[in-house]
Amino acid sequence: MIIKMTNKDENFYKYMGRCFGSRLIEKQTNDRIYDDDDKKWYLYIEEEKVMAFVSINKNVIRNIYTTREKYLEEIFLEIKNEEHITYSVVTNYYLDVYKKCGFKVFEKNEYRNFLTIYMDKEEALV
Repeated sequence: MIIKMTNKDENFYKYMGRCFGSRLIEKQTNDRIYDDDDKKWYLYIEEEKVMAFVSINKNVIRNIYTTREKYLEEIFLEIKNEEHITYSVVTNYYLDVYKKCGFKVFEKNEYRNFLTIYMDKEEALV
């Protein structure tokens, strides 16, 4: 089940508390996860646990994590139906998922562990 939250929602830290400061997530994604006030979170919940998440701020993806690619694919499908994602610097760990979900990808850039993805305007809100 996918739910949308912000850090102002009552159960946000119940779900996301373990993700903040998680060395496992940081190692996998090469990214630190913060609970900034201006982020919207898409969480894939299974048996009351976060299996995947994507955070967005002003149409830019900020954080991504998943335990299985299928969960991330479902989140991206929902995001593509609701948001127009502009140039977002994201972990390169999920490159195949980005491509499978139809994001445009700049694979060559100055980042070692990150790359840039985006959606064409015509693809947004389809």
